[in-house]
Amino acid sequence: MELSPENLQTLAGYLEKTLCADATERRTAEKFLESIEGNHGYPLLLLHLLDKTDVAMPLRVSAAITFKNYVKRNWKVAEEALDNVHSNDREAIRKEIVGLMLRSPEQLQKQLSDAVSIIGREDFPEKWPNLLAEMVSKFQSGDFNIINGVLRTAHSLFKRYRHEFKSQELWKEIKYVLDHFAAPFTELFKATMQLAETHANDPAALKVIFSSLVLICKLFYSLNFQDLPEFFEDNMEVWMKHFVVLLTLDNKLLKTEEDEQAGLLEMLRSQICDNITMYAQKYEEEFRPYLPQFVTVVWNLLTSTSSQVKYDLLVSNAIEFLATVAERQQYQNLFEEMSTLTSICEKVIVPNIEFRTADEEQFEDNPEEYIRRDIEGSDFDTRRRSACNLVRSLCRFFEAPVTQIFSQYVQFLLQEFANNPARNWKCKDTAIFLVTSVAAKAQTHKHGITQTSELVNVADFFTSTIVPELNAPNVNEHAVLKADCIKYVMIFRNQLPKEILLVALQHLVRLLTAQSVVVHSYAAAAIEKLFMVKDQQGKALIHKEDVLPVAESLLVNLFAALALPGSSENEYVMKGIMRSMSLMQEAAVPYVPRIIPRLKQILLVVAKNPSKPHFNHYLFESLSLSIRITCKASPEAIGSFEEALFPPFQEILQQDVQEFIPYVFQILSLLLEKHKGNIPEAYMALYPHLLVPVLWERPGNIPALVRLLQAFIEKGADSVAAADKLSGLLGVFQKLIASKTNDHEGFYLMSSIIRHIRPESIDAYLKQIFLVLFQRLTSSKTAKYIKGLLVFFSLVAWKRGGDTLIQVVDSIQSRMFGMVLERLYIAEVQKVSGATERRICAVGMIQLLTACTAVFRGEYAQFWYVFQMHKGNVLLRSIVNVALMGFSRDVNKNEHHK
Repeated sequence: MELSPENLQTLAGYLEKTLCADATERRTAEKFLESIEGNHGYPLLLLHLLDKTDVAMPLRVSAAITFKNYVKRNWKVAEEALDNVHSNDREAIRKEIVGLMLRSPEQLQKQLSDAVSIIGREDFPEKWPNLLAEMVSKFQSGDFNIINGVLRTAHSLFKRYRHEFKSQELWKEIKYVLDHFAAPFTELFKATMQLAETHANDPAALKVIFSSLVLICKLFYSLNFQDLPEFFEDNMEVWMKHFVVLLTLDNKLLKTEEDEQAGLLEMLRSQICDNITMYAQKYEEEFRPYLPQFVTVVWNLLTSTSSQVKYDLLVSNAIEFLATVAERQQYQNLFEEMSTLTSICEKVIVPNIEFRTADEEQFEDNPEEYIRRDIEGSDFDTRRRSACNLVRSLCRFFEAPVTQIFSQYVQFLLQEFANNPARNWKCKDTAIFLVTSVAAKAQTHKHGITQTSELVNVADFFTSTIVPELNAPNVNEHAVLKADCIKYVMIFRNQLPKEILLVALQHLVRLLTAQSVVVHSYAAAAIEKLFMVKDQQGKALIHKEDVLPVAESLLVNLFAALALPGSSENEYVMKGIMRSMSLMQEAAVPYVPRIIPRLKQILLVVAKNPSKPHFNHYLFESLSLSIRITCKASPEAIGSFEEALFPPFQEILQQDVQEFIPYVFQILSLLLEKHKGNIPEAYMALYPHLLVPVLWERPGNIPALVRLLQAFIEKGADSVAAADKLSGLLGVFQKLIASKTNDHEGFYLMSSIIRHIRPESIDAYLKQIFLVLFQRLTSSKTAKYIKGLLVFFSLVAWKRGGDTLIQVVDSIQSRMFGMVLERLYIAEVQKVSGATERRICAVGMIQLLTACTAVFRGEYAQFWYVFQMHKGNVLLRSIVNVALMGFSRDVNKNEHHK
């Protein structure tokens, strides 16, 4: 695409349509832009458009976002995939993008910075060696708008160091960065600190300077995360001295009037607390001389900071620093005095556990965010979670005194609640959280509390304090306390006895009718988690017989919850439906005729705008369970499911709802597998469309499509074997087998062909199939591919006979099967994993050894005897080993040999 005014105008027109409110027009424009992504010059057109100052800003932002998404989709070239970015475009982008980013307005700069980060992840430093030098040179510009752009880009580029696994390549890159970046970066920090002092009375300058300091401190965290660099160890005094200054700085010009939005000073201090926490955790010996001073500074910061929302992250990170110090034995002396522990509990822990007005507003007005922070363990730490971590750290060495201090608080708070429940309900909320904090010694998101304090009886507290709230007749009264009590059941589910859990289950079913989104969401989440509790033998603690008394009200209330305001796509409720049906199994069959119309109605609504992937997943899982459970008891019910589901499925396929198409294919394969006799015409009409290449270009479709084609082969082998249909199927196999990512799917497909299609229909293609397999083995051998190949060879030996296998292999090259035996079977077969695969290999090798003349007394007989003297019969020994492994419990969840 040439860089011409006409092309720029055309591109601008389509970008403008992507902002259109009309979904059809918007989708058409998006598809057009996707269709031209591979054109030479397309990304450069986007960059030129967003650089034009005479273009409206919304359009420039759209161009920047489109460019970023283009880079995200195309810059990294997957194996076997085509490179959609022309080499000249790549070079031009690397040459232009940094300068363009630095001269762009901030809203464009952020998008381009992300694009630089994506490109840098693939190309830096080998293919983009001048990037760092170009960025560092801008430090001397004196223009902090440019400097901040560089820092923002460096942050995008280096923040991955926080989570990448250690490797030689990573160390090499970090060393390169430190060698070229650390010294000028530190000089920039020192100069910026001096400017902050010089411009202490200039609000506009302070805003820019402290924006830089926030980014500098974030970069410090990234560069120090993997290991303590020698440069930063040598210059620790410089950094720590300035960190103390910034934590104690009191400049009224940096304070904001906002109650909720954190200002630059709060963000800066929060990041510094993160930095010193990292040093206390990872570089304890080197950091030790500075630690006592920081403990004092952070303590003073906590006791002088109010409860406003804008300070939440700062307070959370500051508390986490104290928790990190408190859990280390060498610093016990800082906390061992009873007066110190009391002061921490009174001035830090209790104030930050209390339920604030802001929390109450979020509970009511933004329940999704409240839930995300409270039970989902979001990245954003809350004051409460950090205070709980501090309690846990203190209890490591001072469990008895801490428990004693909080016991007194809990008694006082519960008495205050009893005196006036309507006014003092927050006292009970605090008491429940304090008990939870003290009782929980270890916790995971998957299992809840895994270890509790011996000094707290969680069952007694449940009976005395939790049950009265759960049992209250008005499910809408004291909604926060209801949520607290449900959460208590949820997290202590593995410590509470079964009889208590069954009592709790009855209350939870009733609380599904609560108007509060948080309450009925917690109730659904707790029910789902109770159904997953295991006993000491690893078996389900709660059985379907335990649920039958409340089964109808459980399902009715779960579906009713989806009709409550704010919960039409509530993932916790839908997951509760799925888990309830999974537990009840055949006991759910009487309710399926009522369930399917509701699920169908929900599907039609969410298909118009899929926005909740977890909800959608559980929706399709519930549909799948309904089919499996019902058809197991009544196979003839398959027709009613098809009648109900085909219309919405047809609409999803016609509208190309990409998020749902894999699910539709999976359920279609399930329905087809349940059929007896010939494949119905409705399915055969769909078959040719399944072979269209565009469907196979979307990676998410491939497993579902393969499963569906396997169902077609199994149920209608003769129809599929027709000449015009089989060649298309073999074309799909060839495409899959060429891919390292999807070769196992190709083997699944070919396994079904060998099992179900008549030999006379496939014999003409057999040699070509083996040629494709050996070509892939020669060009791109992987351990996964070799295992799949061995399973396939064994399946052919089993189903078609060992002589057929040898004949086809040797028809490609004389005596080639000897190499297959020596280099594949004998060397690799014991590496095959998956119970089904191992058994196939065992049966196939038995065929070779017992029913194949060429092996036991023909031209390959030496493989019976050649290793006899030193190793015994290698093939026979391999069969025994593989067969024994095949009966282990190690089953590959993804295997679907049919």
